[in-house]
Amino acid sequence: MDNAVESLAGLSVTDGWASSAPNLQRNLGILSSEEIGLAMMLLREGQKHLFDHWPEPGVDDKRKKGFFDQVTRLNANYPGGLVSYIQNARKLLADSKAGKNPYDGFTPSVPTGEVLTFGNDNFMMLEEAGVREARRAAFVLVAGGLGERLGYKGIKLALPSETTTGRCFLQHYIESILALQEASCRLVQGQCEAEIPLVIMTSDDTHESTLLLLESNYYFGMKTTQVKLIKQEKVACLTDNDARFALDLNDKYKIQTKPHGHGDIHALLYSSGLLNSWQSAGLKWVLFFQDTNGLLFKAIPASLGVSSTKGYHVNSLAVPRKAKEAMGGITKLTHTDGSEIVTNVEYNQLDPLLRATGHADGDVNCETGFSPFPGNINQLILDIGPYIKELSKTQGAIAEFVNPKYKDSTKTSFKSSTRLECMMQDYPKSLPPSAKVGFTVMDKWLAYAPVKNNPEDASKVPKGNPYHSATSGEMAIYKANCLILRKAGVHIADHVTDIFNGQEVELWPCITWSPKWASTFRDVKRKVGECCSISQRSSMIINGQNIFLDGLSLDGALVVNANDQAEVKVTGYVQNKGWALEHVDYKDISIPEETRIRGFKVCKIEQVEINYADPGKFCFKS
Repeated sequence: MDNAVESLAGLSVTDGWASSAPNLQRNLGILSSEEIGLAMMLLREGQKHLFDHWPEPGVDDKRKKGFFDQVTRLNANYPGGLVSYIQNARKLLADSKAGKNPYDGFTPSVPTGEVLTFGNDNFMMLEEAGVREARRAAFVLVAGGLGERLGYKGIKLALPSETTTGRCFLQHYIESILALQEASCRLVQGQCEAEIPLVIMTSDDTHESTLLLLESNYYFGMKTTQVKLIKQEKVACLTDNDARFALDLNDKYKIQTKPHGHGDIHALLYSSGLLNSWQSAGLKWVLFFQDTNGLLFKAIPASLGVSSTKGYHVNSLAVPRKAKEAMGGITKLTHTDGSEIVTNVEYNQLDPLLRATGHADGDVNCETGFSPFPGNINQLILDIGPYIKELSKTQGAIAEFVNPKYKDSTKTSFKSSTRLECMMQDYPKSLPPSAKVGFTVMDKWLAYAPVKNNPEDASKVPKGNPYHSATSGEMAIYKANCLILRKAGVHIADHVTDIFNGQEVELWPCITWSPKWASTFRDVKRKVGECCSISQRSSMIINGQNIFLDGLSLDGALVVNANDQAEVKVTGYVQNKGWALEHVDYKDISIPEETRIRGFKVCKIEQVEINYADPGKFCFKS
């Protein structure tokens, strides 16, 4: 575009370059040289239809200028500008029309990675290594979407991750990072004043609401200087195989736009300059995660430990997946030219790829009962040095794809507009063979319980498959906490089952703790003594760093709150009427959305609540 602007010096508004778009040509006099440069670029790239409806000068001039404001933003926010976007779109649309397989020439095989067993010595060693490294990490949260798919109108980060405390996802994430920050500094000899950065990628849909959520809650205890919001822009929609831009159906002076996908985070980090400043400050790791997985911080310390001890440039966190399960599989791809990559292959591409390369049965379970290709959960840990080096070549551009919905088998016209998309987890596809790419597999109950489906869709999921709903996401948190405590020696009663919003789920004791109580399994073991037991109907909330359970027998509800200077031992027999889960109808609009989508509410009938606001050592015995 700059070259186009420079070439305008000898042009007049009557020059023939705009003759193919006479309505634009008549309006050149109201445009600046920069806008004329953009117009030239659009005409050269086959976009003259954008000006077909333009009236005479003097009519809608402000809206015409507004059109070029949008074009300027679209041009600036795509690596290489709109010319690159259009050219990339034409290539991908041609490949789609021809039915070209993006994996032609590649043979899939099972990659090598780390498979961890929760709670064993190796797991605890890796957790400690990860906590030590946390002070040299930055966290990146991709949160550009609303909760509409969940049946919730707000931003997903504002949803409670569980309803015993009401702690929303963003609060849980920030408190988990702060807990890691403090724990990491405790492991380092000498003075440590690390402040772990958090970047949140927002969109037009979520930016203001995310900022309001942070500001109205004093950033949940994090310094405002630690948090940075970077907004993802949308990309132009395409109407046909020639990559002609679609006009907004409600405004003929606007190009229709849609989200480009969470892969944009790489370009945004590159253009923001944050990566270089982090590296200069001594940071080594960048951790990427998504917005509604309430378990993920239980897996972060050990997976970061794997990255550190193995020297991985890229480490994808994964979980066991059933064959053909609707989640991408981590796969080693070997090209006919000998090059190799380890990357995510979407589930609907993995099975046909295996069948096409000599695996007659496609994606099948092995002797473990799971597919040999572990399930990708879109949490990445990148070594910042090689990451910066790679982005300096690509400007953060990630391999894109297009998914047009054709009207018929001729594939010449679309049912509706389409656009290019990209995914955060496709970053490894651009890496050289020398890159050290691995993965870390952990139990699904420990690491993965996303909240993304509304009650109606979740209730239709075939039996045995994950619901991925607000209901299942909350129950997974209680289950994980119970299994962790059970591994630490607490006698936890077995679960029962119930049905909420048409979903049959396991009901474990409703146990939660604040992240600063335990960032690792070793923390839990250290704070749980002998002879503790918890009944199935019980609920327990632990809020405080130095709370120890020793000889506690709980049959009811218990809430323990203590400041960081208070050391509290909780023992004895606690029994009361406790809390109960009351069924609610998700169609009952008199009930708040965040409750309806779960199918239950917590009725706090009776509990023991103990509070320690003063420093000192205390013992509570019922």
